Order: sequence, then structure tokens, then C-alpha cells
Amino acid sequence: MNKSPSYLNLNKAQLERRIRDAYRILLSCELCPHKCRVNRIAGEQGKCRSTAQVMVSSYNAHFGEEPPLSGVQGSGTIFFTNCTLHCRFCQNYPISQLGNGNQVTISELAAMMMGLQKRGCHNINLVTPTHFVPQIIAALAQAREQGLTIPIVYNTSGYEAVNTLKLLENIVDIYLPDAKYADDLIARKYSSAHNYFVVLKDALKEMHRQVGDLKVDRHGIAQSGLIIRHLILPDNLAGTDKVLPWIAENISKNTYISLMSQYFPAYKAMNEPTLSRGITRKEYQEARAILRKCGLENGWLQQNS
Repeated sequence: MNKSPSYLNLNKAQLERRIRDAYRILLSCELCPHKCRVNRIAGEQGKCRSTAQVMVSSYNAHFGEEPPLSGVQGSGTIFFTNCTLHCRFCQNYPISQLGNGNQVTISELAAMMMGLQKRGCHNINLVTPTHFVPQIIAALAQAREQGLTIPIVYNTSGYEAVNTLKLLENIVDIYLPDAKYADDLIARKYSSAHNYFVVLKDALKEMHRQVGDLKVDRHGIAQSGLIIRHLILPDNLAGTDKVLPWIAENISKNTYISLMSQYFPAYKAMNEPTLSRGITRKEYQEARAILRKCGLENGWLQQNS
């Protein structure tokens, strides 16, 4: 049986209160753990290089996500411009680092959501959404009034402030975070993220508290829950031997893990000796062995690695 998206259970006053609370944060922005405290309403920019004006790079039905998200009709992805991280190896760097995209209004963002639903997409997949959370909630409120009824996916780097995630409780149905690093020094060097692993652990706990383990309908389509992505990096820079055991011990052994092998040098990675090559088959097999040892049996492996 299909589960109704959680945002349908909020009344109009509750959504309006969330919107007010979220926009208030933009006056001295602390949406992400950088806590830049700039006034984005006044046009100031912090680490994410964004004002209060929403910027979107693209939106479309996407078939390359995890199977419960893409299904047969695609995941309705909306790619937001800019990012709270500055990963030197980002494969989407024209969007996340170079700022490619177009300004859109709240009404236009709501129309994108509705358009993706009309195309038959299984969900609305918000890609790199953190720095636009207030605007997303405002657009969702409009889209709901227009008949939006599919789940919301929050597709994130994992570098999230718990207070921001709490604004999304009963709004986001599926959390799709990266678990990028276990070493804070490596995270700072390659992604300009302070205290990444500490922040990630608190964020994953909050996400799981809100939505629990992944639940799918009778067709295998995700309805709610947590999916964690972990990209294997050369020379274990991602700290796979620490990240996966922590998830098993502190989140749930039923957690769905997407263990990714598609790393390749992009953006500024060729300037970093350790990041200037892809991963080896041996490195991926070692990561798979860690996954098995932890008892994390749910999820997806890269078949050609």
C-alpha cells in the first residue's frame, strides 16, 4: 500500500509557520554548519555564494538514481545551483562550484515540482538543496495547493545543521545524504568542511529519527526512509573502514547503503596527487568486504567493480 507523503498531513498554518521560521534564518544565515551569519535577504553571500534568490540549473526525470528512487518513470530531480561544500573533485562542478544556473521565483519552483509529477516521476528529488531550504518549503506549500502528492527526496552532501533538518520534519519523506569522510582534516582539505564527520553523525541520527529505515511500496518504489551514499575515494580518503561501521552501530543495520565506485578525477582533482586517479578494483572490493563485515546487507553495489 502506498504511504501518503508526510507534508500532506501538515495544515496550512503549520507550513506557513515553517516558512516564516526558515526565512528568518536568512537574515543571519545559519542554514548550514558554516554559520556564515550573512544577511542573504539583503543580498549578502556566504560560503554557498547564494543570496535569497533561488537558482536552479536544471530539472528533469532522472533514471540514474538508486532503483527505488528512479523506478520505471524516473526521479524528478531539481538541481540547485551552488553548494555549501567546495569539493575539489566535484563531478557536478559547473553547477556546484561555477554557479551555472538560472534565477527562478518561488512560483516557478512550484511549477517545476508540478511538471515533474505530471510527467509521472515517482518523487521530487531536491539535489543540493540545503542553502535554499526556506524557498523550497515555500514552493512546496504552493505546489501542495496545486495538487502535489508525491514524496520529497532531500539529496544532500551530509553537511547539515540539525536545526535546519528539524524544519524539514514531516516535509521530507526520503533523506539521501552522502557520507563523504570520516576524517575532519581530510574533509577540510578537500571540501572546505570543518568538523565534517561530527556534523555528519548528528545529521544522520536526526534524519533517521525523522524517517526511519527505507520503506518501499509493492512495486519497490521508495515511500519514506533513509538511504546513505558512500563514494569510495583513492587511498581510503573517504574513511570507509570508519564510516560504515559507525552507521551499522549507531543508525541501523537495516540502513540501505549505496556503495559507489564511480569516482574519477574532475574539477581540481588533477592538482591533488592522491585524487588524480580513479579507484582500483581492489579498493572497491575492500570496501565491499567492510560492508559485509558490518552486517549492512541492504543497498546497492556497483556491478562492474
